[in-house]
Amino acid sequence: MRSMKMLSLLTVSLLLGGLSLGASAQQKLFVYTSMKESMIGELKTAFVKKHPEIKLDFQSAGAGKLMAKIAAERESGKILADVLWTSEVPDFYQMKSQNLLMQYVPTEIKSLLNPLPDYDGSFTAVRLGTLGIAYNTRLIKEAPKTWADLQKPMFKGAYGIANPALSGTAYMSVAVLSKTFGWSYFEALRANGAKMGKGSGQVVDDTASGDLLASLAVDYITLDKVDKGATLALVYPPEMLVIPSPIAIIKNSPNAEAAKKFVDFVLSKDGQTIIANEGTLPVRADVKIPERYKLPPVDEAVKRAMKIDYQQIMAEKEATIKKFTDIMQK
Repeated sequence: MRSMKMLSLLTVSLLLGGLSLGASAQQKLFVYTSMKESMIGELKTAFVKKHPEIKLDFQSAGAGKLMAKIAAERESGKILADVLWTSEVPDFYQMKSQNLLMQYVPTEIKSLLNPLPDYDGSFTAVRLGTLGIAYNTRLIKEAPKTWADLQKPMFKGAYGIANPALSGTAYMSVAVLSKTFGWSYFEALRANGAKMGKGSGQVVDDTASGDLLASLAVDYITLDKVDKGATLALVYPPEMLVIPSPIAIIKNSPNAEAAKKFVDFVLSKDGQTIIANEGTLPVRADVKIPERYKLPPVDEAVKRAMKIDYQQIMAEKEATIKKFTDIMQK
């Protein structure tokens, strides 16, 4: 009887020991991202289901705040993030030049549409953010078709662009439009009463309320509001603003193997389907985009995209913001 009791205690002890070993063996992963929480939350749920051995945490904030956090962490000697995922492509080029990113080519690279020049695995596009013209369908009956249409009398004093000093996406858009059409384009918009708003979400809100008739708008922000009943539509002129959102693994991350699994997952068909269902373009042509979003096919968007020289845009940021602000405050 006593030996049976001892055997039971030994079994329990071994089981507990095994549990504690399993718990301590769980890998950790920390992601810094500017993606909206509903999307990263869904990706986390699906990823952890597939990889229960990994404990995933994320911090969601604006790209500027995350870069400031990384800079402060570097100063203290340790970057806490394992993975960075934002829409600020110039930040990734800067971090690459500072030797802060680990090169990793995802397992399904051949299934991906890569819009980034000189690709070497330092960072990989995960989704393609598109910006078009959001307009209020209650107040505008004929949809604008070109970027120049916003200079027409019907939009006088009622077209908004987010402040590029406050919004990284707005900065990229202003920079690319100025390179494509010249500063005279913005001067003509301002002559027609175009306004500089605050954030990317605010100009879309103002369009939905009727304070503006149209705005330069991010896809998922606009489509999310349409889903909630806003009288908005989003149209894309022939020359498209397509801004990739890259993902990268921080060099010397102690959780590099878990980080690789996460990168592979968000670029897998399952991960890309979650991204497409959130109203933004995936980087895989084999992923179905919900019809209600009326987004162009991925390969078409890449073909129609205005050319972007990221290194130049990064170098000229201060001057570009000043020029745009000077024009819009005339």
